[in-house]
Amino acid sequence: MRLALKAISKTCLAGLLIVFSVNYCRAQQPSVGSNEIASKKESSDLTNKTRSGSADTRYRIGPGDVLEVRVARAPELSREAVRVDQSGMIRMPMLDLDIPAACLTEAELAQNIAKLYKKYKNDPHVEVFVKEYQSQPVAVIGAVHGPAQFKMQRPVKLLELLSLVGGPADAAGQNVQIVHAGGIPRCGESGNPTVAEDSSAFVSYKLNDTLRGAPEANPFVQPGDIVSVPQADQVFVLGNVLKPSAIPMKEPLTISRAIAIAGGPAPASKRDRVRIIRQVPGSTQKQEIYVDLRAIEKNKAEDVALMANDVIDVPSSGAKTILRGLLGTIAPTLGQLPVRVIP
Repeated sequence: MRLALKAISKTCLAGLLIVFSVNYCRAQQPSVGSNEIASKKESSDLTNKTRSGSADTRYRIGPGDVLEVRVARAPELSREAVRVDQSGMIRMPMLDLDIPAACLTEAELAQNIAKLYKKYKNDPHVEVFVKEYQSQPVAVIGAVHGPAQFKMQRPVKLLELLSLVGGPADAAGQNVQIVHAGGIPRCGESGNPTVAEDSSAFVSYKLNDTLRGAPEANPFVQPGDIVSVPQADQVFVLGNVLKPSAIPMKEPLTISRAIAIAGGPAPASKRDRVRIIRQVPGSTQKQEIYVDLRAIEKNKAEDVALMANDVIDVPSSGAKTILRGLLGTIAPTLGQLPVRVIP
């Protein structure tokens, strides 16, 4: 009897251990179904965030655009050229009311037209295509290699627009300017058309910041914008230098640097009497400033900072000037004499 009870006790104990082991394993094992649901939810949330954070680069129809509207199996309702009027509306056959088109994409407008034609056709299939892009003009003028006007078919940033005109020219200054024309219909963030104020807005950016793609100096251009790259202020180096020229002031410029850019003083220059001719601000008078270039080169005098439109005159010594004048007069005369051969 005792042996039988012991055997039963051992059997029950083994069973309890097996049940406990199975339950423990189940508790430690993750639920496949719940993980899949959680994973799908996280993926969906991530997709939604990505969609909401990404910029919508689809073209938005605007006034002046010419559209082609195709209604499947209904050529009498189709149109090859429908111009969007200045209020952003279009007209279609058999429809009494104007149809809003401004700030809609091709697909959105096609869907709206299909809804209006449901009273005449069962499940109409409509397609809309932009044939002529006329609503988003921008222009680039000034010191660029190829000034031009563009009709945008997608959002374009300032740096890309400058690259399309070949970049700034050598005479370009330090800034790039955008004039936002007033009265131009635009699409707001909600997708509805808005009209800019009548007064034009003016924005200026550092050209170097734009060229390196700095976000604060590389905005999206807007329809009707005029991008201008002004020429740099200039100084003029004349007289006895190797390359008399006008030098753009792309950065602060001193007299010694300006003369160096002009090739440096030619032989027989009076380097201690270099003259700066400067327009007096707010006056028609001019002042003359004499500079000792030799002293500047020896760090015995301060290098003079130049102002816009300064004229630098590097004189020649008197004797050399007279000799050059004589040569300039005699040389053309010699060229007109007959040439004879001495046997």
